[in-house]
Amino acid sequence: MRQVIVFPGEDGYWVAECPSLPGCISQGRTKEEAIENVREAIRGYVAALEEDGLPVPEEKFDAFLVAV
Repeated sequence: MRQVIVFPGEDGYWVAECPSLPGCISQGRTKEEAIENVREAIRGYVAALEEDGLPVPEEKFDAFLVAV
């Protein structure tokens, strides 16, 4: 299970990234599409690490909503 951050991009697409996997980011026309695309990116990222015999980073982020 991985934490994903989803936010609107400047180009009108939704951006989804996984902070615990540096550089693991995707996008989609809708939030749902962005989430599905980043899910696929996470699978590929982890598979590539495992194939190369590298450790897979653990999920270590907490999410907080801060009112400003």
